[in-house]
Amino acid sequence: MVRTLSDRIVTGALLPGERLDEQSLAAGFLVSRTPVREALGQLAAIGLVERRPNRGAIVAVIAPDRLAAMFDAMAEMEGVCARLSASRMTAAEREELAAEHRASKELVRAGREDDYDRHNAVFHSRLYRGSHNDFLADLASQTRVRLAPFRRAQFRLDGRLRKSWHEHERIVEAILAGEGERAGAAAKAHVAEVSQVSAVFATPKLTP
Repeated sequence: MVRTLSDRIVTGALLPGERLDEQSLAAGFLVSRTPVREALGQLAAIGLVERRPNRGAIVAVIAPDRLAAMFDAMAEMEGVCARLSASRMTAAEREELAAEHRASKELVRAGREDDYDRHNAVFHSRLYRGSHNDFLADLASQTRVRLAPFRRAQFRLDGRLRKSWHEHERIVEAILAGEGERAGAAAKAHVAEVSQVSAVFATPKLTP
């Protein structure tokens, strides 16, 4: 439910200011109101929903400058994670990263957006863990959760799966070569590109 609602918000199927009625949502998802409240709470935590005391919940306005700031922070953290991964990943971790990356090429060829999105999440999680800095990995993971709907929406754009794979390729090549600065720069450039293409989903649209 959280994923479905977040996708609808990010892509504009649910507009800023639109009321999110618990009873209607419960009926639509064939569930009780309890999981609906929990889902709205999670969406409020990542800034997609605004919960108003005694007035229910509405779709929040996603400010482009706020989204850009979050992606800026994400780019810096992922850059550091990739740089550290180049020197700290074990041989087994490097092998797993490379093997998974190679396998994902078939997902791109087949245009399997949902499967590639799941691969993408795992790929970036490997970079965080590969830094061997638990505090940094936790911060990066928490920020990624808040940006997840936008990072997922990017794959709706034509050609984005292929471009994402090639951006990953540059990161992987640098890590396998043990070139930390190149890996960090590639990771930052990758997130910057994601930020740019995701900006289209942050333009506020007003309800009629």
